[in-house]
Amino acid sequence: MNRMRDKVKKGAFLVLSAVMGLLLWQGLSQFGTIPSFILPSPGDVWVKLLSALQNGSLSFHTLITLQEVLSGLFLGLSAAIITGYFLAKSPAVERILSPYIVASQSIPIVAIAPLLVIWLGPGLFSKILTSALIVFFPVLVNTIVGLRSVPEELYDLMRSLQANPWQRIFKLEIPAALPVFLGGLRIGATLAVIGAVVGEFVGADKGLGFLVNVGRGLYDTSLVFVAVFTLVGLALGLYGSVVFLESRLLSWQKRNGDQ
Repeated sequence: MNRMRDKVKKGAFLVLSAVMGLLLWQGLSQFGTIPSFILPSPGDVWVKLLSALQNGSLSFHTLITLQEVLSGLFLGLSAAIITGYFLAKSPAVERILSPYIVASQSIPIVAIAPLLVIWLGPGLFSKILTSALIVFFPVLVNTIVGLRSVPEELYDLMRSLQANPWQRIFKLEIPAALPVFLGGLRIGATLAVIGAVVGEFVGADKGLGFLVNVGRGLYDTSLVFVAVFTLVGLALGLYGSVVFLESRLLSWQKRNGDQ
């Protein structure tokens, strides 16, 4: 009951803050001295949103970006999980490879994206790879930390039960590392959107990043707002999906806590 009341309060606070933000935005655009091509009113953005939905352009570009984000997230997750597992099991290999992995992450993604477009072309794959690269590091770190947080006593228990390697992985390591891994997935899900859009900024003829570039070039700020809000919606949707997945996969933690 208390949990339900807290959720209602949180929802009411979010709605109230959104309404206050819209009112402030409307006041600045209507009574301020800021030109409409710099700060359009909420009504102008709403009209542009309806227009983009009606002509199908927003749906088309959103699906392209979503395809890049999901593909990049899958590729980055797969590479990070496999690499993280072997590094967690081999500290010597980790000491050798860690400087190179950290050095690669010190390079801004906006510097790598133009090279990927030059090497791979302006198609979808360069955007997918850009998204995967930005997802890789946080998931890799959380995978290593999660696997190394498994108590040694549990490994001793599995050995005493004569568990084979696959049973050890699926019965012990994955469940024990899952909370930390899902924390990294939350970060990776939102970063995947950033990676895809950065790739679209550099070179693309479709996608929400391309739509932002079009709006910027035409001084159509309402179109830029529509594209940005759609990107925010994508990121929130992915983040919420991970939170939902976490609540399902880690429901045993809540049951143990209640006991």
